[in-house]
Amino acid sequence: MTRDIQLKERWERLVTLLSDRFSQGEDLDLDAIIYLIGVQELGQVHREFKKDEKVNLMHIAICRLLEPYGFYEFDFFDEEGWPHYKVKEELPPLKAGEQTVLMKEAIVNYFVEREVID
Repeated sequence: MTRDIQLKERWERLVTLLSDRFSQGEDLDLDAIIYLIGVQELGQVHREFKKDEKVNLMHIAICRLLEPYGFYEFDFFDEEGWPHYKVKEELPPLKAGEQTVLMKEAIVNYFVEREVID
């Protein structure tokens, strides 16, 4: 099975799984899944977040997702428990489609690591 086909199948399985769990039947989009990962990484799953905190949650998720690719490195937790990352390497310029594929691959790998999907 080619890498692209495997990624597509895993992505579809993951979207179905997360949508069934966190949405009432509507498929979650990429941004919604990134947000969920941010909440998971923060570890404060049972609270409401302000708009600016939601943006920060997505930033946390992106840093965590791209950490294995060498773009970010965990730095520290602040006094409120929010993780902070430092840039190790700037992301190369990517076209929109390439960005989407990179993020989907990183998300799939994140959930494979956690044994949510295989």
